[in-house]
Order: sequence, then structure tokens, then C-alpha cells
Amino acid sequence: MTTLRIATRSSAQARTQAEQLGASILAAAPGTQVEYLFVDTSGDLDRTTPLHQLGGQGIFVKEVQRAVLEGRADVAAHSAKDLPSRTAAGLVIGAFTERRSPQDALVGSRLGDLAPGATVATGSVRRRSQMARLRPDLVFAELRGNIATRLEKIPDGGAIVMAVAALEILGLTDRIAEVLDVSVAVPMVGQGCVAAECRTDDAASASLLAAVDHAPTRRALECERAFLAELGAGCSLPVGAHLGPDGILRAYMAAIDGSDSVQIEGAIGSDDDHVVIGAAVARECRDRLAHRGS
Repeated sequence: MTTLRIATRSSAQARTQAEQLGASILAAAPGTQVEYLFVDTSGDLDRTTPLHQLGGQGIFVKEVQRAVLEGRADVAAHSAKDLPSRTAAGLVIGAFTERRSPQDALVGSRLGDLAPGATVATGSVRRRSQMARLRPDLVFAELRGNIATRLEKIPDGGAIVMAVAALEILGLTDRIAEVLDVSVAVPMVGQGCVAAECRTDDAASASLLAAVDHAPTRRALECERAFLAELGAGCSLPVGAHLGPDGILRAYMAAIDGSDSVQIEGAIGSDDDHVVIGAAVARECRDRLAHRGS
């Protein structure tokens, strides 16, 4: 019997995502046995420092990737939005699972119901930038911790911003006050998807992952990740990109000080090179923002 060892973060969300990945693999290859290795990452151990000060993307994945590179596990399972835009040496993304809801949501209060000067808590510079664009009167507070911890930190009379997918996977969607449309709050690259990596020389694991790879999601994620790779950006820059099933690519970029922002929308045809377009849209966002600031 083949045994596949899946490494992931130890949070409830990460565990559940990894277990769903394992269940999908078992359904596709019934003779497989799945084991789990739970890892605490640097991002998990430091729950107070703002994310953009911790080093951006990669803080929630490096230790999980190391477990695979060192042979302690065969597959690294991640929230795709946590992955740096360039794949780590020695690894390949063998599967992008079918995307769940990509949107952001407000918990605590709807946007229109927030009083002038109300507090919105989020650890994401992208979310702060987009909320400020919609409501310049809002006050922002830092938000860190696992899902349960965040849900305990809703400001009085305010709200917190979270990914719908994170609440979905834990059965907590009843806490949502309002789901923000992707045209209003462009999601982080990869939001709502689980990415599974294996070693480049591990053909057996790659074959198992190929069986659960979701082609439409892979196309969308390749486009979005090309956008991010072109910018060379992570959590420290307010950016977002989302290619929807309707073929519409939405991209967002803001100045680091929040003084200005750009949002671009356009259709991508089924025969278009989605990777090339993702990179081109990133350059257009960067050029537009630079032109406004000159």
C-alpha cells in the first residue's frame, strides 16, 4: 500500500484543508494511505507582529516546505494565498484544488451600517487599502491570530475582515455580516484555494496530486501568480488579483502609503495566454500608479 505523508500548518483551518486534500486523494486512489505531519511556522509562533513586518509571503509556508525537502513528508499543503509567487527550489505545485469562495467578508457589521469613524480590524494591508477606498472615515486596527482568536477581537461597534473560504471550511459562515463582491474588494492572489507541493523528483506523489488538480483553478492561479511575480510583491504591498470563472481578470494595486490606488478589469479569452496577460496587467497597474504619482 502506498503511503502519502502530507505536511501542513497545525491550525484548525490548515488541518481541515489538508484532511480534505487527503480525502480527495483517497477517493482518486483508494489503495493509498494518508498520514499527516503538523508543523508550526514562524508566522504561527509570532502572533503579535504585523504581517507586513514579518517578511511578507512565505512566513506560513517555509517550515512546511522544509519538511518535504528534508524527506519527512511527501506533500506540503498550503493556503495558496500564502505561497510566494516563485516556487521554492526543489518543489513543484502538483495540485491546485477546486477553489472555494474567493471573497472577503465583514464580521460584526455590514459596511454601510458602520458608524463614521468605526474601527475595522485586519492584518492585511490590501484589505485596509480597499476598505479605506470605500470608507475613508474608518479607523483601522491590527488583527492577528487563528480564526477563533480573530472572531473574539471584533471591535465594539466595528468589524473585522476575513476570507469567506476560511469561515466556510470551519463551518462558521453564520458569523458573516456581509460578503464583499470581488469587484469591490479584489481578493488576494490565490485566495480560496489549497495548493499542494511535492519534490520535483517525486513522480509517485506528483501522480497522486495530478489526480486532484482542478484545471480551471490552475489556470486562474497561474494568471494571478504571474501578476504577483511581475510585481515582486507579497503582503507588504496592497495588491490583489482574481481571475473569475466568467473570464474576468480583476487587479488592484495601491501606493504603500495608501495615497492612491488603481483597479483594472478585463476579459481573458480561453485561447489567450493567461500567464502573459497576468504579468502585463501588473505592469499596467504599476505604470498607472507611477504616472499618477509623478
